[in-house]
Amino acid sequence: MIAVIQRVNKAKVYADGVLSGACDAGLCVLLGVAAGDTERDADALAEKIVNLRIFCDENEKMNLSLKDVDGEMLIVSNFTLLASYKKGKRPDYMGAAAPGEANRLYQYFSELCKRELRQVGCGVFGAHMEIEMVCDGPVTITVDSRVLLAGK
Repeated sequence: MIAVIQRVNKAKVYADGVLSGACDAGLCVLLGVAAGDTERDADALAEKIVNLRIFCDENEKMNLSLKDVDGEMLIVSNFTLLASYKKGKRPDYMGAAAPGEANRLYQYFSELCKRELRQVGCGVFGAHMEIEMVCDGPVTITVDSRVLLAGK
């Protein structure tokens, strides 16, 4: 499971032209579910993201987590994060989980985050989506559950 997290001042996602989720100051999370991912991947990723110290304290040092600043989150499913671009000009997405399993783990990840945070908005799995973001920093980090779980 891989996530691209972007620190934002605000973000919105529209699914098929309809607002489906939004957040104020916090994180926009693009989430890709890989073939073979389990709840363990989602657990590790959610725990890391909500506690990652990438928000500034009173001294402008990145010492605070999303939970510390009572930040919000917007989660958008994005299977293209699993693109393989090694061969040819067209990426393949064979590394992505099958849609049913990907949606189940996307929903599971979202529920984990909702338990930890005051406000979590979500996109619509499988829909065509448009995202509006006002980036903060920018602070953009890729988090991979396989890295987090390596050797555990």
